[in-house]
Amino acid sequence: MKSKLSNKLGLRIKELRTARNLKQCELADMLNMERSNLTRIESGKQRPTDENLEKIADILGVNISELFDVAHIKTKDEIIKIITEMLPDFDEKEVQFCYKLLLNLKLLK
Repeated sequence: MKSKLSNKLGLRIKELRTARNLKQCELADMLNMERSNLTRIESGKQRPTDENLEKIADILGVNISELFDVAHIKTKDEIIKIITEMLPDFDEKEVQFCYKLLLNLKLLK
C-alpha cells in the first residue's frame, strides 16, 4: 500500500538524484538493483530497505535524515488547496496574471 511518507520519500530521492544529474538507471546501477525497483521506490510504491537508504544517502552525498526532509514536497491536491487559499489575497491584476500563466502552461502541453 502506498503511504504519504513512502510517496514523499520517493519524490525526495528523485529530487536529489536529478539535482545531481544522475539518471535513474545510473543510480540503480550504483545501488546494484534493477531500475524497476528504483522506479517503484521513487514512485512511493516500495520503501527502500535500511541498507539501501544508507547507500542512497551515501551516493547522493547527504545524511539519511536529509532523505526525509520532505516538508516542501506537496501532492497535487495539497498544491491546489494552497493556491485556492492564496488567490483571494491577490489583487485583480495578480489574479489575471495567474490565469494567463495557467492558460499558457496548458497550451504548452
